[in-house]
Amino acid sequence: MSLQTIKDILKQEKLAPSKKRGQNFLINPHTAARIVSLAGVGADDIVVELGVGLGSLTAPLAASVRQVIGLEIDAGIIAWQSTSGNLAANVTLLKQDLLQADFAELARQCGGRLKIMANLPYSISNPLLFKLLDNRRDMEWAVLMLQKEVADRLRAKPGTKEYGILSVLMAGSASVDKLLDVGPGQFHPRPKVDSVVVKITFHPLPQRAGALPAHDHDLLRKVVKSAFQKRRKTLLNSLSTSPFIVLDRDTIRGALLACGIDPATRAERLTVEQFVELTRVLAERE
Repeated sequence: MSLQTIKDILKQEKLAPSKKRGQNFLINPHTAARIVSLAGVGADDIVVELGVGLGSLTAPLAASVRQVIGLEIDAGIIAWQSTSGNLAANVTLLKQDLLQADFAELARQCGGRLKIMANLPYSISNPLLFKLLDNRRDMEWAVLMLQKEVADRLRAKPGTKEYGILSVLMAGSASVDKLLDVGPGQFHPRPKVDSVVVKITFHPLPQRAGALPAHDHDLLRKVVKSAFQKRRKTLLNSLSTSPFIVLDRDTIRGALLACGIDPATRAERLTVEQFVELTRVLAERE
């Protein structure tokens, strides 16, 4: 959809982009088509689109796959989509808060692990990414438009300022590839930041050969969250004062040393593999 078309629709339907929901509509049809092409979808795919909006991404997606299941929470947009005939016949539109979506049930309905596409509202990108991680067993891949800062955190390496909780947890469950840079001028309203499209490919379960060793993902999340809660603290101090870990200081020190980790090291220096090994050792000592 062009900028003028989007403005006309919003005016006619008395709709307005929601600042609270972080709505920024994609206005470049060539970019939308490019995203679908780079996603690598197939003609027999069923894809779940998170946040249909005015359908800029939905149209080229529906033309490339067997079915699109679109989730949208904005009642005004749903009403317009239901009466305008804008959506293709192979698009099913559901009223759904993305953060409350039952991905396990959607996977059951789709007959397998989910393939997801979204131009995510910036306001929910972080909680939605954690929700995808929590439901990783039901995920095959997700192609997401994110603000550049979040995309950089997903792909960050140890020792960088961007490296943090999302970097570690995502690397433990998936690979993240950058597909496309998208500038502010390709949205209405125009955001103040650059955007990046990434493809998150979740590891098969059971994990592929060469993947990280089996570990307690919930405990890993607690360990990583504890380690990064005060980035300037040493690992020993962060973990031993964490409300998420119930082991005493000496036990934690022993676990760190058993993994070959200096207790005075900070979280940003640990690799994903080291976090996983530490989680495995801590699990044995609980």
